Amino acid sequence: MPDTLHDQLMRMANHVRDPQHHAPPPGIEARRLAVYRQLFFGNVESLLAGSFPVIRASLGTPRWRALVEAFYADYRSHTPLFTELAGEFVAFLEQGVNVAHPMPPWLAELAHYEWVEGELLLSDSRDPPHDPEGDLLEGIPLLSPLAWPLAYRWPVSDIGPDYQPYEAPAQPNLLLVRRDADLQVRFSRLAPLAHALLASLQAHHWTGRQHLERLSEAVAVDSATLLPQGLALLENLRAQGVLLGTRT
Repeated sequence: MPDTLHDQLMRMANHVRDPQHHAPPPGIEARRLAVYRQLFFGNVESLLAGSFPVIRASLGTPRWRALVEAFYADYRSHTPLFTELAGEFVAFLEQGVNVAHPMPPWLAELAHYEWVEGELLLSDSRDPPHDPEGDLLEGIPLLSPLAWPLAYRWPVSDIGPDYQPYEAPAQPNLLLVRRDADLQVRFSRLAPLAHALLASLQAHHWTGRQHLERLSEAVAVDSATLLPQGLALLENLRAQGVLLGTRT
């Protein structure tokens, strides 16, 4: 009967995912089930290891395996695509994990940092209509879809097997990640003003002047003082390809 077949398949799937808490379906040799589990789990672990090499190296084998086993057993992905598995792993970490091995507090942020590189590398985003020579002060500056301003509590760009902090620094880690024309993904540190401007560009369709005036209010600096600096920053970002120009 269909219900019986469905129950058998679900029982097998649950056992392959988490044999410690789900009994195997009757009539199948334990050795065969172990082979199934090793094949499925091995594929998932291999894909995640390729996407998160710094996390894997930093945690060491026991903690890394425990983490992947928890993901494999407990998390229900929202996509069947292997190319999106890394994003599902990030979502899993961001919701909090419960494993026997203690996990570092920077884990979710480092996972996001590592995921960003692959996401931009594989992105097929196209540039919206724009004027590459547009007036960045009076027009609406357009941020490239392949340039993302990022802010982290933890120094994710420095964390690795030899550096694993226990306390977050007082200042956030402000970064710009972008994919160049040569298909290389590059990370660079941002000053607070540059990050605030890029975040504003990402969030609002304002003219360059409006962005800078609001920033001047936020930092309590006279707009007449900030405007020349801000315009120079906008032009520099355009020269780097971070800004495409202005919206049309």
